[in-house]
Amino acid sequence: MRNLSIGVVLGALAAFFLDPQSGRRRRHGLRDRTRGFARRRARKAEHALRGVAAEVYGLKQKATHLREAPKEQPNDATLTAKVESEVLRGLDVPKGQINVNAEGGVIVLRGQVDRAELVQELEARVRKVHGVLDVENLLHLPGAEAPMHQAHRA
Repeated sequence: MRNLSIGVVLGALAAFFLDPQSGRRRRHGLRDRTRGFARRRARKAEHALRGVAAEVYGLKQKATHLREAPKEQPNDATLTAKVESEVLRGLDVPKGQINVNAEGGVIVLRGQVDRAELVQELEARVRKVHGVLDVENLLHLPGAEAPMHQAHRA
């Protein structure tokens, strides 16, 4: 019985594809659909492979660069500009009211500010800038004597 069913199926396929009127069209259509299916599968496999390769490359880069490379100590002019741009930008301190100098990685803040809490806030923010080794805070309130002058009296 099994052989009979296989024979019937093979006979039907042969009649379908070897038909003198439409067999050639059917064979070519089957060939084209099979090739298209294979191309689509190959493209999907290539896309998946590229994704896996990108993921592996990313993991390799993360493993290679676990630690950030140590940065060089910036020179004083660069450090001064960096502090001015990172710390003083956006504050409600009028431009030119605070003088920033760098001397061997030590930032010197001079000038007058309107609020007492701004003196400590500016010093704390300057200490967070990369490359700042220390901060000498000579800021003072209006009417108060500048710390530099107090240091010279003592």
